[in-house]
Amino acid sequence: MRGALPVASHGASQPQANWFAQMAGRTAALSGRPATFLAAAVVVVVWALLGPVFGYSDTWQLVINTGTTIITFLMVFLIQNTQNRDTTALQLKLDELILATKAAHNSLVGIEERTEEELQAAKDDMRERGNAPQRL
Repeated sequence: MRGALPVASHGASQPQANWFAQMAGRTAALSGRPATFLAAAVVVVVWALLGPVFGYSDTWQLVINTGTTIITFLMVFLIQNTQNRDTTALQLKLDELILATKAAHNSLVGIEERTEEELQAAKDDMRERGNAPQRL
């Protein structure tokens, strides 16, 4: 019955063995919020307003350049980790639809919330099912 299927929700508290994946997921969720954008915009406006105070010096420019470079550098890795997990989960869901005949396996619903080990186990299971002879 479709009403009994679990529904994936971003931010659900599922235990994750990998601290980096957990941190990356939280960071990606926080960085996409309007409040985060507003905070970044406020920082830029404050920096711009302080330009005349510091005489538009090289140090004044270096502050914003260094800050944004460091944040961008670190965010690339965190967001890429989250993107890789989401892509793997999406691919597994698509594979399930392709392989489905009479009865689909509902265990893949919400798979993007699982640990790396659970994703790998589901991927291995999908490969085995895909290589199994088809029953009529």
